[in-house]
Amino acid sequence: MIAYDDVLEAAERVAGVARHTPLTASHAFSDLTGADVRLKLENTQRTGAFKIRGATNRIERLSAEERAAGVVTASAGNHGQGVALAASRLGVDATIVMPEQAAVSKVEATEHYGAEVVLHGVDYDSAAAHAHELEAERGLTYVHAFEDDDVMAGQGTIGLEILEDCPEVDTVVVPIGGGGLISGIATAVKGAKPDVRVVGVQAEGAASAARSLEAGHVVELDAVDTIADGLAARRVGDRTFAVIAERVDEVVTVSDSEIAVAVMLALERAKTLVEGAGAVPLAALLAGAIDVEPDETVVAVCSGGNIDMNVLTTVLVRGLVETGRYLRLRTVLPDRPGALVEFSTVIANQRANIYAFQHDRSSRNIGLNDAEVEVDIETRGPAHVETLLADLRDHGYEVEVL
Repeated sequence: MIAYDDVLEAAERVAGVARHTPLTASHAFSDLTGADVRLKLENTQRTGAFKIRGATNRIERLSAEERAAGVVTASAGNHGQGVALAASRLGVDATIVMPEQAAVSKVEATEHYGAEVVLHGVDYDSAAAHAHELEAERGLTYVHAFEDDDVMAGQGTIGLEILEDCPEVDTVVVPIGGGGLISGIATAVKGAKPDVRVVGVQAEGAASAARSLEAGHVVELDAVDTIADGLAARRVGDRTFAVIAERVDEVVTVSDSEIAVAVMLALERAKTLVEGAGAVPLAALLAGAIDVEPDETVVAVCSGGNIDMNVLTTVLVRGLVETGRYLRLRTVLPDRPGALVEFSTVIANQRANIYAFQHDRSSRNIGLNDAEVEVDIETRGPAHVETLLADLRDHGYEVEVL
């Protein structure tokens, strides 16, 4: 099991490559949660995520023969970019296997750093299996995304920076996918200040660590399903699980809807773009999944900001829907002049803004003299939505929220 001294040694290797990222107070999230919330902005790290730290520490420790042969890894995106950049700085060839559905932006960025990208499989675990095949075929060194002491120690340098910049910290909240990040941070934080609470957060659709802790052993999921692609591992590592079980105080889960709200609010209120994986600590705090005391100093590790723009659009709309700021509904209107105007007038009188209409006379589910209408509406919150729906129904419209 990695030790505090391993993280201290890693800090010396990582210092020349990884940035000491900002740790900033967030008045917005403090107001929303009642705690004194600080954001550790690893989304501003080189390659846009924390992964450069562990990759650098691992590759720096390769032998001359291993460097000459090259390295291989599997990644949903961020680890691959970290390995690609760390390898290129040391003149080491890198092959990155990514799931076939990996975000285009992450694939292109990884190639930009000089790595060979191979797309294979439906998720991280499928990509990892193929990467191990390439390891054996080509005699490469596998740089694991999390199940590696050097990688964990490199990620743990974040914990050292948190303690340096925020010595008064009470709680550190960290995302969990495979477990490398939280294993390193927990080792660093507990090694220096054992009383600081470390809380892990997983997406509900990829909650291997949470289930493993309940079972007392590593549990592998049959499949994963989450918008937080950086957390989409079917199992935590055996080595990371041992660290989590010993050094992490609590692990909680959040839904994709809660993650979407956190991404939206981080962008809107904190002017910070985080990907789904980087938003889960904020999601847990906003959802009340973590108990915090008034004015408790909480550091949320925003682990990355590499989100595909198409995914971001979907996530932001979902966040607006969940917070009552965007409403999509369906109704059936008589197919006659003025019917659409009358319906729109009710909406306008409630000071809601119509964003888009879809008008369909051909649906089999309506009468020949009717038209099915779907409408997207900008609203001002849950209370406004309820008032608008009630007014539409009072005017005789049967509306279905989509």
